[in-house]
Amino acid sequence: MLRSSFAALWIVLCGPVPAQELTVATWGGAYEAAQRQAVFAPFTEATGRKVAAVQYDGTVAALRERGGPEGWDVIDMLADQARVACAEGLLLRLDAPSLVGRAAMEDFSPRASTRCAIPQNVYARVMAYDERAFPGIKPTRIRDFFDTAGFPGKRAIQRSPDGILEWALLAEGVPPEQVYGLLSTDRGLRLAFRTLDTIRADIIWWDDPAEPGQMLAERRAVMASGFNGRFFDMATRDAAPVNIVWDGRIIGTEVWAIPATTDRAQAARDFLAFALRPASMARFSELIPYGPTRKSAFAQIGLNPVTGVPMRVHLPNAPQHAGRALIRDSAWNAHTRDLRQRRFEAWLDQEE
Repeated sequence: MLRSSFAALWIVLCGPVPAQELTVATWGGAYEAAQRQAVFAPFTEATGRKVAAVQYDGTVAALRERGGPEGWDVIDMLADQARVACAEGLLLRLDAPSLVGRAAMEDFSPRASTRCAIPQNVYARVMAYDERAFPGIKPTRIRDFFDTAGFPGKRAIQRSPDGILEWALLAEGVPPEQVYGLLSTDRGLRLAFRTLDTIRADIIWWDDPAEPGQMLAERRAVMASGFNGRFFDMATRDAAPVNIVWDGRIIGTEVWAIPATTDRAQAARDFLAFALRPASMARFSELIPYGPTRKSAFAQIGLNPVTGVPMRVHLPNAPQHAGRALIRDSAWNAHTRDLRQRRFEAWLDQEE
């Protein structure tokens, strides 16, 4: 009673107590800049609650080591990483229907929410190339990434088994719907690494998602694996001669989650409810080409406010893209991560 009376007196004398700042862990770069403009600033304007962004590397390890001490309230994660974090008790359980409305749950695609995470956008791991390197015939298929005779030069690849093993099987002609089943077998893994052997001498590795575009622009590589939004940003903002090949794109899902250590859980839920509105998703996709996870948001996506570029055509889940697409299986990735990493490290240790 005394505490509530004191709080009331404080408001009379000094005005409302300012809302605490929310801390959102995210990816940095053009991605974070788009989030700030499309989601963070409008949320602050609507609620009066400020949002502070911190950059992290997207891993569960970072959440284990830094999520509690650094006071993270919301976290942007890959769907498979969120599954692992949820199983370890690092994330709060979320009641998605209570956040967005039960009827709205049918609006989400391609992935539904899980116990601790709700899909917010889709991205694609794609192959891109330096236009200057191929003045004649251009790469058009994921098979061309492994064809160093027809398309000579260095390939920039993430130092990870993620994506490249799927591409290796797609390059061998495995249908997308059979890739994860085959990679679950020793035979499939051996085939993937055998295909990767064919470009071993031409690989340069990257760790930071900003690196592959820079490697192409600086002519350190002629082809690169990376994320469609990063390549788009370089091509439009920096006028870099970088082209995306949509064949073989691996479509993944970004999710919102809430660390279990937060002491601002309700404010974090309020943020998620705001960020998951179709209008919020559409604003984000107008700034950077990551597609909304709600079908109703597509109709609201217009031009990039800076360049005037129509953005729908650049989204990884836009229906007009040609070539094969593989939907990243987050459950499979979560369950096989350790095995794939061991096999990948053993392959790296092999003598050429």
